Amino acid sequence: MTHPVSRTILLLDIERFSDRDDVEQAYLRRMLYDVTDRALETAGIDETLRTRADRGDSVMELIDANAPVTALLRALLTEVPVQLRALNRMASRSAQMRLRGVVAGGYVTVDDLDGWVGSDLNHACRLLDAALLRAALRERPDDFALCVSDSVYQGVVRHDHPGVPAADFHQVTVGTKNGPLTAWLHGPVPPAGEDHGERGATEDHGERGAGEAPGGSGDRPAPATPAAPGTPGTTRDTEDTRNRPAPAAHRGAPAPGPVLDVNGGSVSFGGGYVAGDQHGVSGGRVTGDVVMGSKTDGDRS
Repeated sequence: MTHPVSRTILLLDIERFSDRDDVEQAYLRRMLYDVTDRALETAGIDETLRTRADRGDSVMELIDANAPVTALLRALLTEVPVQLRALNRMASRSAQMRLRGVVAGGYVTVDDLDGWVGSDLNHACRLLDAALLRAALRERPDDFALCVSDSVYQGVVRHDHPGVPAADFHQVTVGTKNGPLTAWLHGPVPPAGEDHGERGATEDHGERGAGEAPGGSGDRPAPATPAAPGTPGTTRDTEDTRNRPAPAAHRGAPAPGPVLDVNGGSVSFGGGYVAGDQHGVSGGRVTGDVVMGSKTDGDRS
């Protein structure tokens, strides 16, 4: 294992990468490398001053501590949005690319397996995966959202260098599984109603909405809402009778089960057909036509 060395950490991640098929993912990875290389070249940071690690849907650059961070930030805020706008104008919807970015600083060690380790690097990765940064990107019109660590803000951004306006950065607290982290988000902070907490160890690339309104998309009808008593067009009889107790039976008989009130018209039960007024029916009098299957005209005693 090497001794810890000071590095500027740059992370760039593709939004909704796992939603794409293999061909689209391969294309997006090539475009991510192109965007990263051009931004670093614009900042005057050549390949001798940086080391790259591939993370599939994202790229990680460890940049020499002597490289100018102001030039890097300026390139990220100006060059990257321009490149993304040009790429997405010519790409199909499924091949468009939007990026989250993090710039942090700290000490990094290379282990015996050529892996990079260090708490500062871990914190940078937590910022990249934070729900707050994801929410910020969803609201960005220029396809890019950038967050910097507190150390980068205090050491560079707050001094308001040309092309890196300090007033455009806003302090935020990012919840992670290792506890809250202070960071600085470029551009507007998402509304407080957004889910800014840690979503767990796995990334959520779906970016799906919170739900579907009744009667909205999906052609599902809105659920019926019972009318309140006294609403025009309703009567007491239209209230939910399922919760009312059954009335007492005729002549002291046991209380019946379901009750049906018939006032004119026809009601179909299955069975025979009886027309006219009927008397002597158990439980009271039935007025009107009652259909019980096959139709038979005339009075029935």
